Amino acid sequence: MKTFIKKHNKTIVGGIIGAALGYAYYYFIGCSNGTCAITSNPINSTLYGAFMGGLLASSFKNNTQTKTSK
Repeated sequence: MKTFIKKHNKTIVGGIIGAALGYAYYYFIGCSNGTCAITSNPINSTLYGAFMGGLLASSFKNNTQTKTSK
């Protein structure tokens, strides 16, 4: 379990930050009349934010493989 967390720590942190921002978007800006699919429900907004944050953070992973020159 520890190796999984160490390997995917940027994605996990990005997901947590994204979830917080998704909920904040719902709370402060959200759609009050229920016609918006994502922002009218706090669960949808939080999950969408977590997914997008994790996806964005995972795109910044470092390549730890060393290249050998011939």
